[in-house]
Amino acid sequence: MKRLLVVVDFQKDFVDGALGFAGAEALEGPIADKIAAYRERGDEVVFTLDTHERGYLETQEGRLLPVEHCMRGTDGHALYGTVADAVRASDEVFDKPAFGSAGLFDWLRTAQRAADELGARPFESIELVGLVSNICVISNAVLAKTACPEVPIIVDAACTASFDGALNEKALDVMEGLQMQVVNR
Repeated sequence: MKRLLVVVDFQKDFVDGALGFAGAEALEGPIADKIAAYRERGDEVVFTLDTHERGYLETQEGRLLPVEHCMRGTDGHALYGTVADAVRASDEVFDKPAFGSAGLFDWLRTAQRAADELGARPFESIELVGLVSNICVISNAVLAKTACPEVPIIVDAACTASFDGALNEKALDVMEGLQMQVVNR
């Protein structure tokens, strides 16, 4: 049975662009290595791309300011570094205008329904990596768990991060509390 790797929003604007943060670039190698390992085993890899035109960044004063990011056709919308080179024409790539990907959810539900007819699970496991742990990674992890409730959901803490270390740890705690396996913590 195949495993599924979901690479969440590892885009230039979240690494070194409009919403980039220190340390995000360090995830490039581990994510690229994980993609290669999945491919070598014959597993499946899919990608999500943030595509909403305006996001919000909280300032120290507690105000929310709009930050233009991940606009289709811009450099910031593209996947970052060697992760961009790992995408194959046959891979599913889900554009999403919000934190969670409705397209990914629908695709997973279709896989789950097909597996249900055979009395099986659609995947051995679903693993998530990418950015940002406390926003889009957790949102898509919850959607994956909802779409495929009997499939183990794994989040690799060494392949995700946040602009806020405390929020990153809290997000990992919440995902563990939602019966997801957080590895490499």
